[in-house]
Amino acid sequence: MTRSVAVLAAVAGCVLATSVPAATAAPDTLVPLHVDGSRFVDEFGRVVLLHGVNSVNKEPPYFAPGTTITAQDADLLSRHGFNTVRLGVNFDGLMPTKGVVDTAYLDRVAATVDTLAQYGIHTVLDNHQDGLSKPWGGNGFPEWAIHARPAAGEPNPGFPLNYLMPTMNAGWDEVWNNTYGALDYLGQSLAALAEKMNGHPGALGLELLNEPWPGTAFLSCFPNGCTGFDAKYQAAMQKLTDAVRTRNGGLMVLWEPNVTWNETMPSNMGKNPPISAPGIAFAPHDYCIPSQMAIYSGLPTFLRGLCPLQQGKTWGNIDAFTHRTGIPALVTEFGDGDATVLSNTLINADDRFIGWQYWQYRGGDPFVGDIGNQLVRTYPQATSGTPGRMVFDSASGDFAYRYTPRATGKPTEIYVSDLHYPNGYQVRVDGGTVTSAPGARVVTVEANASTPVSVYINRPGSKGASVPDGPVGTGSASGSASGSASGSGGSGSSSGSGS
Repeated sequence: MTRSVAVLAAVAGCVLATSVPAATAAPDTLVPLHVDGSRFVDEFGRVVLLHGVNSVNKEPPYFAPGTTITAQDADLLSRHGFNTVRLGVNFDGLMPTKGVVDTAYLDRVAATVDTLAQYGIHTVLDNHQDGLSKPWGGNGFPEWAIHARPAAGEPNPGFPLNYLMPTMNAGWDEVWNNTYGALDYLGQSLAALAEKMNGHPGALGLELLNEPWPGTAFLSCFPNGCTGFDAKYQAAMQKLTDAVRTRNGGLMVLWEPNVTWNETMPSNMGKNPPISAPGIAFAPHDYCIPSQMAIYSGLPTFLRGLCPLQQGKTWGNIDAFTHRTGIPALVTEFGDGDATVLSNTLINADDRFIGWQYWQYRGGDPFVGDIGNQLVRTYPQATSGTPGRMVFDSASGDFAYRYTPRATGKPTEIYVSDLHYPNGYQVRVDGGTVTSAPGARVVTVEANASTPVSVYINRPGSKGASVPDGPVGTGSASGSASGSASGSGGSGSSSGSGS
């Protein structure tokens, strides 16, 4: 594929700066986000790209000291450029007693959301379940909400194969048929959570249910997706969305495909009927089955070589869904600590300008070695205009990005990785001006005109990267690492050392 190569130009006023400490506190107020067409945007109309992590505690005590994310964690994540956290909540914690919402639980969730907001981090509240409920060794649904129980002597192979247990499938059928009111009670719980989030700008949205299993309909999902079940499932998601909207009309709601998606089955949501309610986003996961089975079931690790093929199919399914529905996507889980599959997700996400949340963060600073080198990235957090193509080389730190500007009253903001530039970085802009201080952790750019702006960031002496050709989402998933790191005439330029 043909690559565009920027032309090196001498730029007057190039400034050398000394090391600038990274900020440890966020802005006084977090700018709330909302869905606008197929993008996430802030209140100024800038397109926001989300990079973040999961923080999910599946067992009680929920949100007690030492069991949830802290201010120290939020500070670390913010310094590494993460602007979102998928925070696990669950039905069992929200309504431990039938019909009674635990208001103290809601208070603790809100406090965590506010802590993250103080460091510029947007929270997706993830109604998490794995394995349905405690009787099967799972978590999520309260035991009182599910009447089915494991049969005497029924083998339980553990997660994730316990989804094949006949009694668990009977329990999931109860959910989707609302046989004993599980969906009604879940709607009440999520509505109470949504109401609590009124006045908390850090609450980005509510993901209605993590990795929903189809129950006895699961075999109908293979090999081309389960049209019949997905129609029933979409109706359930709409029912829960309606419950949430009665208590918080502005909260974004995220719908996740049924979990056979992780086995590359496409989602049929949005076909009949279309997804027409405003403020809905798509929340797919991107896992590789050989990687997952190596982690959980001891599958030989060499089979991870199949991951690019499998994940390529997943991203094709994401393309099909977003093109059909026109709603934005956020990959709310991927990785699972396996550094060998990270780049498959990250490059595909960059190529489509789609955000992500890595599974998962458990405290400390795990962003070291190959995992940190890939996850901590230079990227445009807020674009004052229409995003174009971008590329980031996690080995060299070379970054290039093009966008078509639009007046919003605020600059484009690009986070500069705190890991990739030990001797500082250089930034040059074609078609715009750098307005941030040399060495700033966030580079701000103002357009000079209405023509496209290209931004290049690299280590001193690096050849830099060039912006890939073509529109966003063309599937090339790569950019040149051999182009000039400088913009052409009329560009702004700055160099310095960040920290």
